[in-house]
Amino acid sequence: MLDMVRWMMGLGFPKTISSAGGILVDKASIANISDTQTATFDYGDTKILWQHRSWGQASDPQYPWSAVLYGEKGTLKASVMGYDFTPAQGQPIHRDVTYELEQYPEDKTEQDLEKHVAPAIRHHMQDFLRAVDNRGRPVADIEEGYISTTTCILANLSMKLGRTLEWDVAKQRVVKDDEANRLLRRPYRKPWVHP
Repeated sequence: MLDMVRWMMGLGFPKTISSAGGILVDKASIANISDTQTATFDYGDTKILWQHRSWGQASDPQYPWSAVLYGEKGTLKASVMGYDFTPAQGQPIHRDVTYELEQYPEDKTEQDLEKHVAPAIRHHMQDFLRAVDNRGRPVADIEEGYISTTTCILANLSMKLGRTLEWDVAKQRVVKDDEANRLLRRPYRKPWVHP
Protein backbone atom coordinates (compact mmCIF):
# COMPACT_ATOMS: atom_id res chain seq x y z
CA MET A 1 0.00 0.00 0.00
CA LEU A 2 2.88 2.40 0.71
CA ASP A 3 4.21 1.74 -2.79
CA MET A 4 0.80 2.57 -4.28
CA VAL A 5 0.50 5.78 -2.26
CA ARG A 6 4.02 6.88 -3.24
CA TRP A 7 3.22 6.20 -6.90
CA MET A 8 -0.13 8.01 -6.79
CA MET A 9 1.39 11.07 -5.11
CA GLY A 10 4.65 11.13 -7.06
CA LEU A 11 6.81 10.82 -3.94
CA GLY A 12 10.43 9.70 -3.81
CA PHE A 13 12.38 9.02 -0.62
CA PRO A 14 11.15 10.50 2.67
CA LYS A 15 13.40 12.98 4.48
CA THR A 16 12.87 11.36 7.87
CA ILE A 17 11.33 8.13 9.09
CA SER A 18 9.99 7.47 12.61
CA SER A 19 8.52 4.19 13.73
CA ALA A 20 7.43 2.45 16.91
CA GLY A 21 5.93 -0.94 17.68
CA GLY A 22 7.01 -4.55 17.97
CA ILE A 23 5.56 -7.89 18.95
CA LEU A 24 3.20 -6.42 21.53
CA VAL A 25 0.22 -8.79 21.47
CA ASP A 26 1.20 -12.31 20.39
CA LYS A 27 4.36 -12.61 22.48
CA ALA A 28 4.35 -16.41 22.14
CA SER A 29 4.56 -16.15 18.36
CA ILE A 30 7.57 -17.52 16.50
CA ALA A 31 7.27 -14.56 14.10
CA ASN A 32 10.16 -12.14 13.90
CA ILE A 33 8.12 -9.25 12.49
CA SER A 34 6.00 -6.79 14.43
CA ASP A 35 2.36 -7.45 15.12
CA THR A 36 1.90 -3.73 15.82
CA GLN A 37 3.65 -0.84 14.10
CA THR A 38 3.12 2.84 13.38
CA ALA A 39 5.50 4.68 11.08
CA THR A 40 5.60 8.30 9.95
CA PHE A 41 7.28 9.14 6.65
CA ASP A 42 8.07 12.85 6.34
CA TYR A 43 8.33 14.10 2.76
CA GLY A 44 8.46 17.77 3.73
CA ASP A 45 5.05 19.13 2.71
CA THR A 46 3.50 15.65 2.85
CA LYS A 47 3.41 13.25 5.78
CA ILE A 48 2.38 9.62 5.42
CA LEU A 49 1.28 7.59 8.42
CA TRP A 50 1.50 3.78 8.19
CA GLN A 51 -0.38 1.64 10.69
CA HIS A 52 0.15 -2.11 10.85
CA ARG A 53 -1.71 -4.45 13.15
CA SER A 54 -2.06 -8.19 12.66
CA TRP A 55 -4.58 -8.68 15.49
CA GLY A 56 -8.12 -7.56 16.31
CA GLN A 57 -10.78 -6.28 13.93
CA ALA A 58 -10.16 -3.83 11.11
CA SER A 59 -11.31 -0.29 11.87
CA ASP A 60 -13.16 -0.36 8.51
CA PRO A 61 -14.29 -3.91 7.57
CA GLN A 62 -14.72 -2.82 3.93
CA TYR A 63 -11.05 -1.77 3.85
CA PRO A 64 -9.02 -4.07 6.12
CA TRP A 65 -5.82 -3.60 4.06
CA SER A 66 -5.92 -0.29 2.26
CA ALA A 67 -4.75 3.25 1.84
CA VAL A 68 -6.75 6.32 2.82
CA LEU A 69 -5.78 9.66 1.29
CA TYR A 70 -7.20 12.81 2.83
CA GLY A 71 -7.13 15.90 0.64
CA GLU A 72 -8.74 19.28 0.09
CA LYS A 73 -11.03 17.85 -2.59
CA GLY A 74 -12.12 14.77 -0.65
CA THR A 75 -11.11 11.41 0.80
CA LEU A 76 -10.05 8.34 -1.18
CA LYS A 77 -10.12 4.83 0.31
CA ALA A 78 -8.40 2.33 -1.97
CA SER A 79 -7.58 -1.37 -1.75
CA VAL A 80 -7.04 -4.28 -4.11
CA MET A 81 -10.80 -4.92 -3.97
CA GLY A 82 -11.99 -1.45 -5.06
CA TYR A 83 -12.16 2.17 -3.99
CA ASP A 84 -14.47 4.81 -2.56
CA PHE A 85 -14.00 8.53 -3.21
CA THR A 86 -15.97 10.91 -1.01
CA PRO A 87 -15.62 14.40 -2.47
CA ALA A 88 -15.80 17.53 -0.35
CA GLN A 89 -18.68 18.50 -2.64
CA GLY A 90 -20.75 16.24 -4.85
CA GLN A 91 -21.72 12.59 -4.92
CA PRO A 92 -19.51 9.76 -3.60
CA ILE A 93 -18.01 7.37 -6.15
CA HIS A 94 -17.59 3.63 -5.53
CA ARG A 95 -15.89 1.08 -7.80
CA ASP A 96 -15.21 -2.60 -7.25
CA VAL A 97 -12.36 -4.54 -8.84
CA THR A 98 -13.17 -5.66 -12.40
CA TYR A 99 -12.42 -9.37 -12.53
CA GLU A 100 -12.25 -9.79 -16.36
CA LEU A 101 -13.40 -13.41 -16.00
CA GLU A 102 -15.17 -13.43 -19.37
CA GLN A 103 -12.13 -12.10 -21.24
CA TYR A 104 -9.73 -14.42 -19.35
CA PRO A 105 -11.64 -17.59 -18.38
CA GLU A 106 -8.42 -19.24 -17.19
CA ASP A 107 -8.64 -16.92 -14.16
CA LYS A 108 -11.60 -19.05 -13.01
CA THR A 109 -9.61 -22.28 -12.91
CA GLU A 110 -6.04 -21.21 -12.06
CA GLN A 111 -5.44 -23.01 -8.76
CA ASP A 112 -3.44 -20.50 -6.68
CA LEU A 113 -4.50 -17.28 -8.40
CA GLU A 114 -5.91 -14.54 -6.19
CA LYS A 115 -8.69 -13.51 -8.56
CA HIS A 116 -9.00 -9.96 -7.22
CA VAL A 117 -5.38 -9.13 -8.18
CA ALA A 118 -5.30 -10.98 -11.51
CA PRO A 119 -6.33 -7.89 -13.54
CA ALA A 120 -3.64 -5.76 -11.88
CA ILE A 121 -0.97 -8.42 -12.50
CA ARG A 122 -2.06 -8.72 -16.12
CA HIS A 123 -2.02 -4.95 -16.68
CA HIS A 124 1.44 -4.68 -15.07
CA MET A 125 2.71 -7.41 -17.41
CA GLN A 126 1.19 -5.66 -20.44
CA ASP A 127 2.67 -2.34 -19.32
CA PHE A 128 6.10 -3.97 -18.90
CA LEU A 129 5.96 -5.48 -22.40
CA ARG A 130 4.94 -2.08 -23.85
CA ALA A 131 7.90 -0.49 -22.06
CA VAL A 132 10.26 -3.12 -23.49
CA ASP A 133 8.81 -2.58 -26.95
CA ASN A 134 9.08 1.23 -26.66
CA ARG A 135 12.37 1.14 -24.72
CA GLY A 136 10.63 3.10 -21.96
CA ARG A 137 9.98 2.62 -18.28
CA PRO A 138 7.09 0.62 -16.91
CA VAL A 139 4.74 2.05 -14.30
CA ALA A 140 6.18 -0.39 -11.75
CA ASP A 141 9.80 0.50 -12.49
CA ILE A 142 12.54 -1.29 -10.50
CA GLU A 143 13.75 2.05 -9.12
CA GLU A 144 10.30 2.72 -7.68
CA GLY A 145 10.35 -0.72 -6.07
CA TYR A 146 13.78 0.07 -4.61
CA ILE A 147 12.53 3.34 -3.11
CA SER A 148 9.48 1.66 -1.54
CA THR A 149 11.52 -1.28 -0.22
CA THR A 150 14.22 0.98 1.23
CA THR A 151 11.56 3.15 2.87
CA CYS A 152 9.99 0.12 4.58
CA ILE A 153 13.40 -1.18 5.70
CA LEU A 154 14.16 2.24 7.21
CA ALA A 155 10.85 2.17 9.12
CA ASN A 156 11.76 -1.23 10.56
CA LEU A 157 15.24 0.05 11.50
CA SER A 158 13.72 3.12 13.15
CA MET A 159 11.44 0.87 15.20
CA LYS A 160 14.33 -1.43 16.12
CA LEU A 161 16.62 1.44 17.12
CA GLY A 162 13.90 3.51 18.80
CA ARG A 163 14.76 6.77 17.03
CA THR A 164 13.96 8.88 13.99
CA LEU A 165 16.21 8.33 10.98
CA GLU A 166 17.17 10.99 8.46
CA TRP A 167 17.83 9.66 4.95
CA ASP A 168 20.51 11.09 2.64
CA VAL A 169 19.18 10.37 -0.86
CA ALA A 170 22.46 11.18 -2.64
CA LYS A 171 24.60 8.94 -0.41
CA GLN A 172 21.88 6.33 0.23
CA ARG A 173 22.77 6.35 3.91
CA VAL A 174 21.26 7.37 7.22
CA VAL A 175 22.63 10.77 8.26
CA LYS A 176 25.07 10.68 11.20
CA ASP A 177 24.03 7.21 12.38
CA ASP A 178 26.72 4.54 11.99
CA GLU A 179 24.65 1.96 13.86
CA ALA A 180 21.69 2.35 11.48
CA ASN A 181 23.99 2.26 8.45
CA ARG A 182 25.58 -1.01 9.64
CA LEU A 183 22.09 -2.51 9.80
CA LEU A 184 21.36 -1.60 6.17
CA ARG A 185 23.13 -4.75 5.06
CA ARG A 186 23.38 -8.23 6.45
CA PRO A 187 26.62 -10.20 6.64
CA TYR A 188 27.14 -12.52 3.67
CA ARG A 189 28.04 -16.20 3.96
CA LYS A 190 31.62 -16.93 3.00
CA PRO A 191 32.95 -16.87 0.33
CA TRP A 192 30.39 -14.25 -0.80
CA VAL A 193 31.08 -10.56 -0.23
CA HIS A 194 29.01 -7.43 -0.68
CA PRO A 195 30.23 -5.51 -3.75
